[in-house]
Amino acid sequence: MSPSQKTVGHLYALFTILVWGSCYVLTKNLLAAGFTPIQIIPLRMALAYVALLVMRPRFLRLPLKDELLFALIGIAGGSFYFFLQNTALTYTYAANVSILVSLSPIFTVVLAQLFSRSGEKLGRFVYIGSLVAIVGVVLVVLNGSLNFHLSPAGDLLALGAALAWAVYSILIKPYTERYDNFIVTRRVMLWAFLTGVPLMLLTDGMPVLTPLFTVPKVLLSWLFLSIFGNAVCFAVWNIAFQRLGVVVTNNYLYASPFVTLVVGWLLLGEPISPMGIAGAVLITLGVFLAQRSERT
Repeated sequence: MSPSQKTVGHLYALFTILVWGSCYVLTKNLLAAGFTPIQIIPLRMALAYVALLVMRPRFLRLPLKDELLFALIGIAGGSFYFFLQNTALTYTYAANVSILVSLSPIFTVVLAQLFSRSGEKLGRFVYIGSLVAIVGVVLVVLNGSLNFHLSPAGDLLALGAALAWAVYSILIKPYTERYDNFIVTRRVMLWAFLTGVPLMLLTDGMPVLTPLFTVPKVLLSWLFLSIFGNAVCFAVWNIAFQRLGVVVTNNYLYASPFVTLVVGWLLLGEPISPMGIAGAVLITLGVFLAQRSERT
């Protein structure tokens, strides 16, 4: 992989984190309109699929084995991941969920060493950088408050979400090298939608769709979350997987809570404490150290 291609991979990962970090704030608009966290899943996946179909109006024929794997990928990185994360929020504090879901890069490191056929070679800086970034994530999420409470059910669900994303990362990597990533992402969105609908019907039922088309703020939030948060960002994140590897790419996830903090400050007036700023510095340092693994 040439240095320029790796640079583009880093830019894709950074762009994705900036968008994903903003999604939490915009999701509040949908929640305020009466949609439940579970109902939002198929709504986002359906529109993302349509957007990707417009971008890449081609279809992918897969052997049954690959199709079954795509179903698993759609569950791990789509419906089940969001289901676990959103359900965890009903049992434990948001700070706990943010911190525990941010452990996904650690799970990715372990799974990459155990199951990745490509055998991604990881230097010591990946582990050092991950530890530094995790400390930064804790500071950013707490943001001046030292309230961190254990809640076994919710915390285990959050850890499950982190593990689900790591599984998604490992499973999707081979397909990012074989097919157009926008078509691959569309297949993932399809299976995430098909498996998200039963979850919705079994939990919260069908939502009332009227606010999506009558309230401009809700409509714009849905469009942004679906088209950018799902369709575009999942595709370019997969390209980053292809160019940087799943471990290096997933290290950018550490920065997501800080982006959410800044966007919340800009759009909602939520405060940022010196603890949050210190955490941001540690996250930046941790991600920088982790990227040194490419050169060591």
